[in-house]
Amino acid sequence: MPLTKEDRINTVYGGRHVVIIGAGASIASSIRNPEMMGKKLPSMDNFIDVIELNDVVESVPAKLQSKNFETFYSNLYNHDKDSIEIKEIEKRVYEYFKDMKLPNEATIYDYLVLALKPGDLIASFNWDPFLYQAYTRNRSVADLPDLAFLHGNVAIGYNKEEDRAGFAGMTHKLTKHYFAPTKLLYPITKKNYNNDDFIKGEWKKVQAYLKCKDTWLVTIFGYGAPKSDVEAKKLLNKAWGTPQKRNMEQFEIIDIRNEDEVRKVWKSFIHTHHYDFATNYFDSSFAHNPRRTRENYHQHIYFLSEDEAFSESNPIPENIITMKDLWEWHRPLIEAERKFNNQ
Repeated sequence: MPLTKEDRINTVYGGRHVVIIGAGASIASSIRNPEMMGKKLPSMDNFIDVIELNDVVESVPAKLQSKNFETFYSNLYNHDKDSIEIKEIEKRVYEYFKDMKLPNEATIYDYLVLALKPGDLIASFNWDPFLYQAYTRNRSVADLPDLAFLHGNVAIGYNKEEDRAGFAGMTHKLTKHYFAPTKLLYPITKKNYNNDDFIKGEWKKVQAYLKCKDTWLVTIFGYGAPKSDVEAKKLLNKAWGTPQKRNMEQFEIIDIRNEDEVRKVWKSFIHTHHYDFATNYFDSSFAHNPRRTRENYHQHIYFLSEDEAFSESNPIPENIITMKDLWEWHRPLIEAERKFNNQ
């Protein structure tokens, strides 16, 4: 018999889903729900204007200048990595991002963290605090996925003695250890991921998830793998393995660019036709079957029949506004998981 929506809600089991997000995810979220104080999320092309770095650009020799932040920062770094211009840029960038806040209404990041479960991972290349803020305001409602911040994050602090992360600038109530703000990794080709204890640990985490044979799905959401992230892409690819070895897993891309263009970027991860493409969050696996992405994929692949083609999904509405309504919509899914875990 075809599965009903109720079947989808009440079917709970294993597997893992790894999600890798880039600036496009934060930009998509801020287009739908602008940052509380109206701050814009920059791309590499408008970064200099949004962060107000034009005076720094104009203060250096013409041969180092560029309107693209990735190119400009790389030029400066290669010329003199300890220059006052580099220090000034990093100061302004941190100050701009650290005060950003999600609006009070439900955002794409709230949808995202609630769409996944423990055993899943969201790995972010973003500096903005949105993912962490969404995580903290939803964690009392449901068990949530693990997080990793691959380029550091303004919301995250790290204590080396405890080898533990926490909110940046806070002190642990019991140990009194301070969580120092994490280092942000900037757009240079050689980032040396092993030079920072926190970053090194985050990369070990995402690689472990990708290597796991129980990881059935990988989604790339708004991450373009820019030229300065060649090293990052190689590390992800090495952990995932060749398409021939991952011939039953599914790869998903959410990106506003042309499908053929982004498929070429990620072709070393994709086995033949085992990929899905969406141009927005609400056409993705998360939106079609929140908290049941693994179950839906497993049922589709391993129990493929004529019935499956007529089975229902459990899509989440796009127009949920309040956090209370978002939590209420997820309640049946969360209750089914708790019942399953208590068996």
